[in-house]
Formats: sequence, structure tokens, C-alpha cells
Amino acid sequence: MALPEDYAERVYAGVLGKLIGVYLGRPFEGWSYERIMRELGEIYYYVHERRNVPLIVTDDDISGTFTFLRALPDHGNRHDLSAAEIGLTWLNYLIEERTVLWWGGLGNSTEHTAYLRLKAGIPAPRSGSIALNGRVVAEQIGAQIFVDGWAMVAPGDPELAVHLAQQAASVSHDGEAVYGAQVLAAMEAQAFVERDLNRLIDTAVSFIPADSIIYRMIEEIREQHQQEPDWRKTREWIAAHYGYDRYGGNCHMIPNHALIIFALLYGNDDFQKSLMIVNTSGWDTDCNSGNVGCFMGIKNGLAGIEDGPDWRGPIADRLYLPTADGGRAITDAVTETYHIVNIGRTLANQSPLAPKNGARFHFELPGAVQGFQAEDSPEDAGH
Repeated sequence: MALPEDYAERVYAGVLGKLIGVYLGRPFEGWSYERIMRELGEIYYYVHERRNVPLIVTDDDISGTFTFLRALPDHGNRHDLSAAEIGLTWLNYLIEERTVLWWGGLGNSTEHTAYLRLKAGIPAPRSGSIALNGRVVAEQIGAQIFVDGWAMVAPGDPELAVHLAQQAASVSHDGEAVYGAQVLAAMEAQAFVERDLNRLIDTAVSFIPADSIIYRMIEEIREQHQQEPDWRKTREWIAAHYGYDRYGGNCHMIPNHALIIFALLYGNDDFQKSLMIVNTSGWDTDCNSGNVGCFMGIKNGLAGIEDGPDWRGPIADRLYLPTADGGRAITDAVTETYHIVNIGRTLANQSPLAPKNGARFHFELPGAVQGFQAEDSPEDAGH
């Protein structure tokens, strides 16, 4: 399939949407809807200052998304990339108990558990299997939070995105967690070429088993959306039928996947409203908000992000990737966009882009900024 003409710009919007969503939801991660409404109210904009925390921080949702994707160029940018190869990428770039993951211990943190399996010589996908780690550990949210990059390298090709997402997810997860990741990957990949949300959902669920919980839950949320115009009442319905009390572990896939689908349906194709709903609804806010932001960025482009308050100014494209590759630890949205785009172009048998003769830092995407302070401007370098 030919790449969209605005491929780079749409990936940039997806990367920005991911950053905005994660930074927006992180200051109250894990809060309930009731606590958010009591202490913050509906979340329409960044609230970090009200929580006395920084806006730009290291976060596994961001660092895992952009780091694990390195499995593709490191293994020849092949369509048939395997879970075992992605598992080797984990071992190559993670520094144990220091970078990317929540190092919460064996049987507690899903990703730490998978890392310990890999380190012990157990390859993926067995490293993330229910058979080895148990269903509660294997069905947590991580498969979903790291999925966006696999979709952005497969614009208009949901089948490829679903395959890559399945291989990546199974390094650390299994069962319903993998299905949720596949749904989001298919929706994001197809969003490059399709604008209708219901058709995107139809495409996505066609890739997962019809007897899965994720499949049934999405159907029920769509029915609820048709019958109930008030998102707050549907949130109550989700909490009652698919809430945290029904699923074990620290942060299960199913309740949080429900909030993503629900927020997109009730968000009326609006970036800000979709983020408001998914963040105000609570639970794993930075993860859910990051996925919603990325999807909406891909789907509606930069114009969708800019049709509201200044989301981009405060973050100034900044992000951190704490890995064994220290030279890429301090990076920015434009740089990561071009890494993604060039993987996608290679998979599509097109030559990579090399803006400004390969300069590491540049501003060649619309509205790009690097967050330089005046005294650190490129003109002053070396003086």
C-alpha cells in the first residue's frame, strides 16, 4: 500500500498526541473518578502545577513505546519480525532496575517478570505467557501502552500493525492483553486512511476472537453509547461491569481498554474532549490518555491538536528515553517522528528521509520546536 502523502506530519501528530496524553494524565495516575472530581474537577488542561510536579518527566509509557520499536531497524526492518527478536531488544536496551520499566518485582510487575524470564534465557513469547506467569500477571495493561509505534510504521496496513503488535505484546503479555493491543494497533494504523470511528472499530475487532472479553466489551460499550448520551452515566456502567474490582493485579488491561474505547466514542472526534473524558474517568490515566492522544493525533493530524488550548507550547517537543543508549536519552518529538517514518518507509520499500543533510536537530515539521533556552540556541553553539 502506498504511504499517505502527509505520512510524516500525521506521525508527528501521533507522537505529539502520545506525549500530550501521557504528560496530561501522569500527575494523577491511579486516582479514582471520584477523587479526580473532588480534587481537580474535569481535566481540560495540564494540572501538574496544581499537583506541584514537573510536566516533562521520564515515563515508561513513552520510553517503552519508542525504545522497543528499535527491534525493527536492529533486525533488518522485516515484516516478519518475531517476538523472540523483540525480546532481544529488551535485553539490549534495558538496564535492570534503572531504565524504562516499572521494576516492581517477579509476579508483581508484568514487565519486570518478563525481563527476568528473558534474562534467565527463556525467549519470547514464552517469557510473557500465561502458562509461565499466570493469567493475572499476563493480562495487565503494558501490552497496550507500548503499542502505538507498531501502528505508526504500518499506515493503512492494519494487518501488519496487528502482527507486529501481537509479537511485541507477547514478550511480556498474553491473552486479553494481547487482544487489546491488537485492537488499538489496527485502529491507529487504519486511522491514516479512514476517518470514521465506527468503521475503524469494526476493522479492529475483526482481528481478535469473537469470544474474547475485549470483543464482547467493545460491543457492549458501543451499544451503551447508542442508548446513553451522558458519558458520566456510561462511565458508571463501565465501573460496575468492567471495573477494577472484577480483575486482579495492579493495572488490568480490560478496565482501561474500556475507558479508551468509551472516551473515543463520547469524544465526538474532538482531541480535547476525548482526553478530558479518559483522564477524568480515572484509573491508569497516563497510559489511557497517551493511547487516546496518539490515536486522535494520527486520525485528525496537527489541526486536531491545535483546535483548542496550547497543548504543544508547554512540552516544546521534549521527551526522555532512558536506555543503555545514552546518546538518545534526551530527544524530541521531531527526532522520534523521523525514526518512525523511516522505519515505515523502509517497510514500504521507500528510501528514508534525511532532512537538512542528516542534521540531528531540525525544525522541518509544522510548528516544531526544540525547547532551546536563548543561551543554548544553535547560533550560540561553540561560542
